[in-house]
Amino acid sequence: MAMASETTELVLPLALDVAREDAREAGLSYAGGVPPAVAWQLFSTGHALLVDVRSGEERKFVGHVPQSLHVPWASGTSLTRNPRFVRELEAKTGGKDAVLLLLCRSGKRSALAAEAAAKAGFTQVYNVLEGFEGEIDEQQHRGAADGWRFHGLPWVQD
Repeated sequence: MAMASETTELVLPLALDVAREDAREAGLSYAGGVPPAVAWQLFSTGHALLVDVRSGEERKFVGHVPQSLHVPWASGTSLTRNPRFVRELEAKTGGKDAVLLLLCRSGKRSALAAEAAAKAGFTQVYNVLEGFEGEIDEQQHRGAADGWRFHGLPWVQD
């Protein structure tokens, strides 16, 4: 007799279903985007892994989400693209079927990283909209209107 967990298909949280539908309508190649508060709920309840794709320098000096994974999309001051990104992502997350939430500074690099991951066969990769710091405002500041930190979500700084 088969156990229920062996025969029951995993049902993703509603937020991910909505993100997938929005992504289909927008023609995105990856599974979609989720706002920071939703990303925190999914991550903190174990429904998804949170992967910071910013450079090591950004993580260290600007701050990062505790227990998030780190796979840089680009590195150094010139943000040179990481040629091993997909391989490192797969190794650190346990495979291409893991539910992944990618986070960068403003949501732009993480969208590019999500596209690359989807192209490489990752099936459940999502972009964290607004990023860690948010968009730059009229005063050339980040974090005044959106982003992970703006929403008061957990983060630490070295």
